[in-house]
Amino acid sequence: MAALGPIAAPATRLRAPSWLCSLQELFSAYLPLVLMSVLALGTWWLVKNTPLPQGPTEAVPKRHEPDYLMQGFDVQRFDAKGALRVRVSGREMRHYPDTDTLEIDDVLVHAIGKEGSVMIAKALRGISNADGSEVQLVGEVRVQRFVRDKEGVLGAAPQVEIQGEFVQAFVALEKLRSHLPVRITYPGGEMRAQTLDYDNLKGLLEFSGRTRMQMSSRPNNARPGL
Repeated sequence: MAALGPIAAPATRLRAPSWLCSLQELFSAYLPLVLMSVLALGTWWLVKNTPLPQGPTEAVPKRHEPDYLMQGFDVQRFDAKGALRVRVSGREMRHYPDTDTLEIDDVLVHAIGKEGSVMIAKALRGISNADGSEVQLVGEVRVQRFVRDKEGVLGAAPQVEIQGEFVQAFVALEKLRSHLPVRITYPGGEMRAQTLDYDNLKGLLEFSGRTRMQMSSRPNNARPGL
């Protein structure tokens, strides 16, 4: 009888990996590299297409055009104690933002000095700063100044009256200036000068150029109203 030997194990057949598995393994191995490449490409595209910050540019100057206007304009300025100091009114007012000035048609200025004197001025047109402390009067200008007596009563006739085509009034400083000819009238006389520089607080009147003066014994009966 023949001896029985160990039973041989059946031969194992190895399968070759399919092409789909190989492709998956290859894709998994190179996936991080692909993602990094895509991110790098996207970053480059953003940098290339992002607009660069512009250098310093010159500010565009504002045009001299009004940004608002008012009909029947009237503005008042008071001192720290609440007393009225300046009142500027007119038919129409236009504000210019480039110079922060007011241009007023048929302007009327009513100013009260520290000692109670009153200045009333009118013109066809006025150019004023924002607070009304400086006003340029243009066209048919008429300025009258009234003073009070010792009892505080305002005089019926102006102490001085100025007429011309241009007068610059510094209301807070109580000064009047003009580089054009003016006519100055006062009780008992009249003066025509080429220029004017009048400082009320100092009581100083300066003029230049050809000047003509006329004295009169008749009183000046002008009234406060314009």
